[in-house]
Amino acid sequence: MAKEIKMPLPSAADLFSTQEERDNESRESVREIPLEEISDFPNHPFKVKMDESMADMAESVKQYGVLVPALVREKPEGGYEMIAGHRRKMASELAEKKEIPCIVRNLTDDEAIIIMVDSNLQREQILPSEKAFAYKLKLDAMKRQGQRTDLTSSPLRAVDKPP
Repeated sequence: MAKEIKMPLPSAADLFSTQEERDNESRESVREIPLEEISDFPNHPFKVKMDESMADMAESVKQYGVLVPALVREKPEGGYEMIAGHRRKMASELAEKKEIPCIVRNLTDDEAIIIMVDSNLQREQILPSEKAFAYKLKLDAMKRQGQRTDLTSSPLRAVDKPP
C-alpha cells in the first residue's frame, strides 16, 4: 500500500495571475516619500532660489499640499535622487512637510538628464547660463544614447584603397 504524503498545494489563484494584475504591478504609482530620503540631482544646472515666488509656493504647499508629484529614481546605495521637482521639494521643506508625493521611475543617467532638463526649461525665470549648461548636458546625454557598449575593441579604420 502506497504511503500518503500530505503537502499543502497552492491555490489556482496563487499560481496564475491575470494580465490586469501583471499590468498593475508594473504601473507607476504616486508614493509619499520622506524628504530626507531624497537627494538633489548631481550637477543640477537650475538653482532653486529663495524669492517671492518660492515663498508663494511654500504657502500654497502649506495650505493645499503638493499638487503635482515630483519624479525621482532609486539610488543603488539607498534613498532617492530628485529628477524633477526640486522647487516643490524646497517648498515642502519651507512648509514643514515631512513627505512629498513622488513617482519613482527606473531611469538611466542619460534618461534622467533629458527629463530633468526638459522639465525645467519651461520655467519662466531661467538664467542664460543655466539654460546653456542644461542644453549642453542634454546634448551630451543624447549623443551617448544608441552607442554600442558591448564592443571589446575599438572599430577598425578603413583600409586605404590603392590609387
